[in-house]
Amino acid sequence: MLIDSHQHFWQLGRFDYPWMSPDLGVLYQDYLPDALEAQLPRHGVAKTVLVQASNSVAETRWLLDLADRYPFIGGVVGWIDLNGDADGGLDEFAAHPLFKGVRHLVESEPDDGWLDQPKVKRGLRALGAKEISFDLLVHTRHLSCARKVVEQCPETSFVVDHLAKPPIARGEIDEWAGEFRKMAELPNVSCKLSGMVTEADWKSWSPRDLKPFADAALECFGPQRLMFGSDWPVCLLAADYGQVIESMQSLLSDLNEAERNLIFAENAKRFYRL
Repeated sequence: MLIDSHQHFWQLGRFDYPWMSPDLGVLYQDYLPDALEAQLPRHGVAKTVLVQASNSVAETRWLLDLADRYPFIGGVVGWIDLNGDADGGLDEFAAHPLFKGVRHLVESEPDDGWLDQPKVKRGLRALGAKEISFDLLVHTRHLSCARKVVEQCPETSFVVDHLAKPPIARGEIDEWAGEFRKMAELPNVSCKLSGMVTEADWKSWSPRDLKPFADAALECFGPQRLMFGSDWPVCLLAADYGQVIESMQSLLSDLNEAERNLIFAENAKRFYRL
């Protein structure tokens, strides 16, 4: 059985989604658990990790309520105010058994060096002290700063979402791969094989377009530090749920069964304590 380490739910108008706009078409509507739950058995998915989409304590409370009501949600990656003077919600959420990690929409911050602030780094270290991980939602331009910050927080576990969103559609691998490889040198960092189809050409992508980037991730992190994520429903811009899983299975077909099991299940179980 598979574990999907990265999926979302949202309700328009309920929370602030700074990245959401009507021109996103299929994404500009509510996505709630019933729409995903029906698909999971067909694709052998046993559990998912539900990830925040808004920098909002209120949204995190809502996500945890959904996790309490839907058994397929194995854990929640929510949000706390890492840049605040208090604990930003950490103590409240850490008491919930399904609260597994924190994410901030770093890609939406005007300052590419947002992570490298004393208060933020104190917050990241506080996560490590409570065995709570941090999802890095970053692009190539953020990786140098992120690496510096991760190195200064050695007790905290980090995971790079979506391979740091490489420019797959343009086929430009060199700059990304150089920074990505440096990040992978740090032992407290993992990476999600997720979000690739939406960095490719939405209308004409094929697994062949994704392969150089997936291969680079395997070379840098190895099967022991990679985990599969669908990024549903964001993936619907380019592929349905089944197509995302099938493309990843194709890309990893040369690995042995034990290595594939690490990426599709065991690494997520370990990282998020599922």
